[in-house]
Amino acid sequence: MRLDKYLKVSRLIKRRTVANEACDAGKVTVNGTIARASYNVKQGDIIELTLGARSVKVKVTDIKETVRKEDASTMYEPIL
Repeated sequence: MRLDKYLKVSRLIKRRTVANEACDAGKVTVNGTIARASYNVKQGDIIELTLGARSVKVKVTDIKETVRKEDASTMYEPIL
């Protein structure tokens, strides 16, 4: 699954266009390297988002095309 779609489906970012813009701006890294929106996300990847003053680091645990809002947080686990 594309990185921008994963960020939207997992609800880490609200809209896919915003996820795409964040990737283009270099605010999203996967496994320590800046990733493009077209990056193919795999289980076990470490995604780090920097949006404004907020920084989020998560590990991909599951990849689904569609998911209910209540189950979106099962697609990743936060890393502190």
